[in-house]
Amino acid sequence: MMEITQLLLELSSAIKEIKAHLLVLKQTRTEKFKQAWIDGQEVMLALSISKRTLQSLRDAGTLPYSRINGKFYYKVADLEKLLESNYSQNLKNESHD
Repeated sequence: MMEITQLLLELSSAIKEIKAHLLVLKQTRTEKFKQAWIDGQEVMLALSISKRTLQSLRDAGTLPYSRINGKFYYKVADLEKLLESNYSQNLKNESHD
């Protein structure tokens, strides 16, 4: 019986260790994704905005970008900042979809 208890304790410890490693891996992947670059098409799809709206965000300096050979790229972290900076919890005056 003591052997089974010892094995269960070891198994529990191993599971906790695996869980901790998975959490670190998940956080690392999330951070890498935030630093990833996506193109304008992906931005338009993610935010449900038009090409013109995306251009307006660039022109106003609201959304940083990089341009290579005429194609625009955006950091996921910058999109997240833009969304956070425009986040509002006041739902009384806003329309619902």
